[in-house]
Amino acid sequence: MDKKISQKITVDLKIYPLEAIYGASYVFIDRAYLFLEPAGKNKVAITFRPKEDAGAKELENITGEFFNELLNYAFRLNLSKENKKIRQHIIEQALFAASEPAAEKFSDSGLGYGEDDDPLGIAIPWEEKYGQK
Repeated sequence: MDKKISQKITVDLKIYPLEAIYGASYVFIDRAYLFLEPAGKNKVAITFRPKEDAGAKELENITGEFFNELLNYAFRLNLSKENKKIRQHIIEQALFAASEPAAEKFSDSGLGYGEDDDPLGIAIPWEEKYGQK
């Protein structure tokens, strides 16, 4: 089989963002050499050249898998953008709860961490509750 075989595909940047192309390309760097180059306005050409001896069928499979991975990365990027505000809110709440004054207010509310919030004594260590034996 010929090591010099290659296949070129063109990806439209209006459909797949460049970040998705980079992410999908990274997944395949162990199986093929990938060469990215501009291919006109809003397009990127990607040339695949397998690292191992491969025939046309194997190369076609690699490019087909690449398009699946490209779709996967585009979806993940889109989902990440949609959930950005939620992630920021969760981080803000975690940082707020970690600050000492906020933790004191939280325990005073009766929702946890206060001495009166453990009427059954569950949070008391065994040694303190029953003594050493």
